[in-house]
Amino acid sequence: MKTALETNITVGDICKGFVYNEYEGKGLYGLSGKLTIQPEYQRNYIYADGKKDVAVIDSLLKGYPLGLIYFVKAAEDKYEVLDGQQRITSFGRFITNKFPIISSDGIPHYFDGLDENLREKILNSKLTIYICEGTETEIKEWFKTINIAGVPLNNQELANAIHSGPFVTKAKEVFSNSVNPLIQKWSAYIKGDAKRQDYLEEALKWVSKDHIDEYMSKHRYDDSIDELERYFNSVIDWVSSVFVDVEKEMRGLPWGEYYEKYHNNSYDPDKVHKELKELYEDFSVKNKKGIYEYILSGSTDCKLLDIRLFDETTKRSVYNLQTKKAEMEGVSNCPLCALGNDNNKTRIYIIIPLTFPIL
Repeated sequence: MKTALETNITVGDICKGFVYNEYEGKGLYGLSGKLTIQPEYQRNYIYADGKKDVAVIDSLLKGYPLGLIYFVKAAEDKYEVLDGQQRITSFGRFITNKFPIISSDGIPHYFDGLDENLREKILNSKLTIYICEGTETEIKEWFKTINIAGVPLNNQELANAIHSGPFVTKAKEVFSNSVNPLIQKWSAYIKGDAKRQDYLEEALKWVSKDHIDEYMSKHRYDDSIDELERYFNSVIDWVSSVFVDVEKEMRGLPWGEYYEKYHNNSYDPDKVHKELKELYEDFSVKNKKGIYEYILSGSTDCKLLDIRLFDETTKRSVYNLQTKKAEMEGVSNCPLCALGNDNNKTRIYIIIPLTFPIL
């Protein structure tokens, strides 16, 4: 890996021909079209939070150095950003009036609304840039090394770098695109941030049975992500068809694992809805997240629910209330038994001192 130091490039130079597409992963260019700001191995832009992006501009206005930036020489007079994408995108977006900075008096100021001397100060700020040349393997290894500071790369961002290619590009367009309208639907079942690759990681985990690197390596140069999308949608459609209710505890459950284990079973959504409602209302069920696998697995493994035990006074009080209600409805005073279809469906249990669990 060879490097050459360049300190004469300014913010204004970088921003010549700056193109930013709100659909992350596409069309990030600068330096009059010579610089690709977000090559395939780069993470998505994550500084657009009104804090980190503003901090970059504040640093330029105060004359603070932005730190080292690394470019890779991709071809003659063509470069890619190896490290510094978040900073470059931030000042590029500011100069193209995508966000304002806020003055001490609380007034927002876009770039075009700044005093000329402040605009010139930003544009003339010099950057310290290393131009690197090397093999693809060397470049990606360096990319991982220099990204251990700041906001560290997570596992999926590293995997995207290692397996960069048409498959990753297309997958990010779908699963890492925060303006994809389906993200809102998926967020009921998946925990995390699309920009930090959490949705893509989950989709890959499901389709690969938790062997993400092997799957990405195998499909690295595929021009299609049909299998990935098809499997992901199958899981989401199955979950939403079985559980018509959307509860916060559903978010982040291992739905891909549940799909593999239970999707061939038959479920009545109306019965599932009723059982889910009763279990949520049962204050003795401590683990609400466990309700879902409990229902999917046939409502037999009570350990999934983490049933709580209570003192004798509480047991007696709740027992009397449950029994009275059950007798009026002609069902068992055990809420779980009442959901079944065997002889216990109408059985009235007698409280046994010291050992009776409230179900």
